[in-house]
Amino acid sequence: MSRVVLAMSGGVDSSASAWLLREQGFEVIGLFMRSGAAEEVCATSLPQGSLPIVREDGRKQGCCSSRDAADARRVADELDIPFHALNFQEAFGRIKDYFADEYLSGRTPNPCVMCNNWLKFGKLWDFARQVDADFIASGHYARLTPLENEDRPALVRGIDLGKDQSYVLFGLPRDLLDKVIFPVGAYDKDEIRDIARRAGLRVADKPDSQDICFVPDQDYAGFIRRHRGPQETTGEIVDTTGRVLGTHTGYEHFTIGQRRGLGIAFGEPRYVVAVEAETRRVVVGTHAELGRHELEAHRLNWLVPEPPEKVRCTAKIRYLHTPAACVAEQTDTDRLRVTFDDPQFGVAPGQAVVLYEGDRVLGGGWIR
Repeated sequence: MSRVVLAMSGGVDSSASAWLLREQGFEVIGLFMRSGAAEEVCATSLPQGSLPIVREDGRKQGCCSSRDAADARRVADELDIPFHALNFQEAFGRIKDYFADEYLSGRTPNPCVMCNNWLKFGKLWDFARQVDADFIASGHYARLTPLENEDRPALVRGIDLGKDQSYVLFGLPRDLLDKVIFPVGAYDKDEIRDIARRAGLRVADKPDSQDICFVPDQDYAGFIRRHRGPQETTGEIVDTTGRVLGTHTGYEHFTIGQRRGLGIAFGEPRYVVAVEAETRRVVVGTHAELGRHELEAHRLNWLVPEPPEKVRCTAKIRYLHTPAACVAEQTDTDRLRVTFDDPQFGVAPGQAVVLYEGDRVLGGGWIR
């Protein structure tokens, strides 16, 4: 019997994954990764024994780790599988440092991708080796498809394209792909909730967590102040010609493509087209000025045996972006130029660009 370590978050996806893996004959070990981030919020904002905050749209705000850990443990008990909750608070501090520093550099960070790369799958595999496990697993909506002529499976989009999470997984080491299992990737979300209900799991109808776990109130600027201390980030709002239109209270409040909250009334819609940390300027422009036909990326990660020098494919520039037709070309060993057929809006330095061939993830990098 193969042994698998499953990342259990206390949500329906990882809980259903535990049931599916057990039904497939795996010896399952559950692992809850304590970040320490959410407990700080919940300890001050929620009464003892209360439920997680649920917003008007039905999504769970944040992921209060103490309660999620308790849900994960109950599911493990119901399924009679071993369960461990380990403290990764120190390692998780690296994610928070990255998040704050990227905003202060005028870039838009993607902590979920970094967390997968640095913490979730790296630490998960470290633990798996300690307990002599053969595989690691998570509740991500993605699939791994074996190919006859390749030594590692291909990472492909999940069946439920509305929930597909292959974008945030592009940074996984290719050498790890044959050690990973994504049990829910072959199902849509409604099917996973039905599976959890039939299995009698109490989390079957638990709301999904959508926010960044260490910023459950979505106050990014407030988090940066708390994490990095006071910063001088005030400056001017200018148009694309450099004409001063007004002032702002901190460029960390802005990201590329933003339309609301500019603090200035315009005759027609204006969007943030650049954030200049060096000058502390926020540049706004029209929708046409927001569009870009080309981007450059670095810190590449390939999930194919031979990285292509030039390939016609599609690319996503953020998690909810529809893949857009393009040509991707390596300009050197760690540089990539992506040229789109049509202009793309909201290309933000600091975000990932992920390349697809059909549903397959070829690889990606970080937008410069």
